[in-house]
Amino acid sequence: MLAAVTLLGAGCTKSAEIPAARRELATVFSDEFCYCGCPHALGACLKQHTGCKHAKRMARLSARMVSEGGPASEVIVALSKYYGSFREPRAPLKVDPRMCQGDANAPVTVTEFSDFECPFCGKARPILEGFAKKHPTEVRFCYLPFPLSIHANAIPAAQAVLWARDQGKFWQMHDALFGQQENLKKEALPALAKSVGLDGDKLAAVLKTEKYKDEIDGFLAQGRMAAINATPSVFFNGRAYDLGFQEGLLEHSMEDEVEWRANNNAWAAD
Repeated sequence: MLAAVTLLGAGCTKSAEIPAARRELATVFSDEFCYCGCPHALGACLKQHTGCKHAKRMARLSARMVSEGGPASEVIVALSKYYGSFREPRAPLKVDPRMCQGDANAPVTVTEFSDFECPFCGKARPILEGFAKKHPTEVRFCYLPFPLSIHANAIPAAQAVLWARDQGKFWQMHDALFGQQENLKKEALPALAKSVGLDGDKLAAVLKTEKYKDEIDGFLAQGRMAAINATPSVFFNGRAYDLGFQEGLLEHSMEDEVEWRANNNAWAAD
């Protein structure tokens, strides 16, 4: 069983050599079944089904989770939830191409519901955008505003970014808003508009109206239909993603999604 750790790759092997983490990983290998569909636990699949690329991928993902401190019981639940999500109904998300980056024909559309005042959204933003830019032919990245009621300035910020979108500067305003997360009061937004080359006085006038209320309500309704309970919430082709905002995990899920789509919503045969 422990020899299988050598399959896990750089960055995970060292952590897997720590005795406690190794024991947790061994439990995952013995108690969780390989997602390839064979009748073997993951560890047995690694030993007996040596040509199974899925077992190796699952082992690497398990090792990453264990190396980050996850106990075997939680890792097993997370793995089951992750692989089970591929077979669950997808959320029919409607995106605006003006609020998307990347090839419209990319096999994976990554959609983020986000709130400009949410600190977690601010931390996830450069990771998600960097991931999308690194994979321009595989990933189309789309933003959907989801202003939370607990944030006093979330709706004015959403109004501002939608107005900027209509002026052809969605991403410029998007970046400016995230760059000033701690000061998004309504009276501060016109200056942000000016900083990206827009007419701040016109934005100030818009913010006194409910011009974008129906559209914002529509984004909120989409999020609720998709069972969003926090921001940021990310979807891969309408599949809820909750592995974590690390480049390696995002890439892992992207590769799984490409395989799943290429095989008509199934895993490729080993």
